[in-house]
Amino acid sequence: MIKHALNVTREADFAAWYQTVISEADLAEESGVRGCMVIRPWGYGIWERIQRLLDDRIKATGHENCYFPLFIPLSYFEKEADHVEGFAKEMAVVTHHRLIADGKGGLMPDPAAKLEEPLIVRPTSETVIGAAFSRWVQSWRDLPVLINQWANVVRWEMRTRMFLRTSEFLWQEGHTAHASVDEAREETMKMLEVYRSFAEDCLAMPVVAGEKPENERFPGAVSTYSIEAMMQDGKALQAGTSHFLGTTFSSAQNIKFQNAEGQQELAQTTSWGVSTRMIGGVIMVHGDDDGLRVPPRVAPWQIVIVPMLRDTDEDAALLAYCKELQAQLAKLSALGEPVRALLDARPAKAATKRWGWVKKGAPIVIEVGGRDMAGGNVSVIRRDRLYREDGKLDSGVVAKDAFVGDAAALLEDIQATLHAQARERMDANIVRGLDSFDALKKHFESSGKYPGWVEVQWSRPTGEALDKVVERLKSLKLTFRNVPNDAAPADGACIFSGEPAVERILVARAY
Repeated sequence: MIKHALNVTREADFAAWYQTVISEADLAEESGVRGCMVIRPWGYGIWERIQRLLDDRIKATGHENCYFPLFIPLSYFEKEADHVEGFAKEMAVVTHHRLIADGKGGLMPDPAAKLEEPLIVRPTSETVIGAAFSRWVQSWRDLPVLINQWANVVRWEMRTRMFLRTSEFLWQEGHTAHASVDEAREETMKMLEVYRSFAEDCLAMPVVAGEKPENERFPGAVSTYSIEAMMQDGKALQAGTSHFLGTTFSSAQNIKFQNAEGQQELAQTTSWGVSTRMIGGVIMVHGDDDGLRVPPRVAPWQIVIVPMLRDTDEDAALLAYCKELQAQLAKLSALGEPVRALLDARPAKAATKRWGWVKKGAPIVIEVGGRDMAGGNVSVIRRDRLYREDGKLDSGVVAKDAFVGDAAALLEDIQATLHAQARERMDANIVRGLDSFDALKKHFESSGKYPGWVEVQWSRPTGEALDKVVERLKSLKLTFRNVPNDAAPADGACIFSGEPAVERILVARAY
């Protein structure tokens, strides 16, 4: 029987396993403020990799980065009723600008320092960016406006979980303004595809891209699209969204332009974003009972070299051997970038360091002892396949030069393997063909802890009819995810109403 590095397994308690991975992989820790976390260097290093790779893709589509204030006047939100209603319960509000002593050894807001207008701590930036667009856009020649910002936002969550749902989180949010509906819708779908390809290519995370139903739209949006990823417990994670906002915000914020015929029009706007929630997705898609497995594209260090130091005269030669290996690896390119190799020369036991990096999910761990050095070899551990068939750690001894020659291909193979494993799991756990609500109910009640997703046909009801369907799903702790862009055409009856179906939609339990 394999003795794993973690003290809890995914099968025994998936939620506890998730928290254990975060702790044991040194990703993040509690901050002292409910719902806020300290992101540790390894966790933040993954976020930096996500930022760098995604930022390149965003800029390649013509967008520019900028920055808007953390504090937004309350009056900006009051202009857009639907938007405010969607976020009102989650807003953090600043009402004073100074503290004074309370006479009891503590501090209190100074009543004389009350703000004339309360400020909202940014939950999202549509309103403040819309106000800026109204100043920037005067003519059709000023369009399109294509901007993005990397920032933090605050949404006062009641139930929090690290990376997945926190009161403060990091993200990027893109905002654009266009002269026509067609152009704005094209932008919305273009950025959805940027997210889909990024998740698949960089995070090795298979996703389903599609449109959200009416009840799942972003507050104020005309249409919302998402990428949905399947976690190993069968639940869905909304990993990114792209919204066509129409004239909702341009009307509220007076974003008007003079068209080529000299007439005044409202601009068509979009917004789109992904967040540190993606790290939670990487954990739950790729992690195993020994910790995290980081896809090489987003691993801060792709190869970690662990010398087996023994506090002897041999240590200097061993370190020199390892530094030479590190230098050789640094000259290589894999997955389109220079290889990132770290020499872990900390004065700790090699086994302690090895298992530390296994839990962190470094794609390749290299151990080098005196015998390896004498033979011109290294011992290689691939994080995507940690054990041999006999249950023992798979640490193969290979010639150092041969490893250097194969390292780039090895990293590319690990990236592809992680994606293939996740794709196979997702495809095997999407059920199709259920033709009634009773069949849907039976599936989720009888399929054990991990029932996966179900794709059903429906008639796309709206208003009260949709509300009734949502309540029926809610009773089973289910939600609509999206209508897959690549779903087969509808050819039957809606499982909720019996009316002719117009499309297929995914139903699942979700984070």
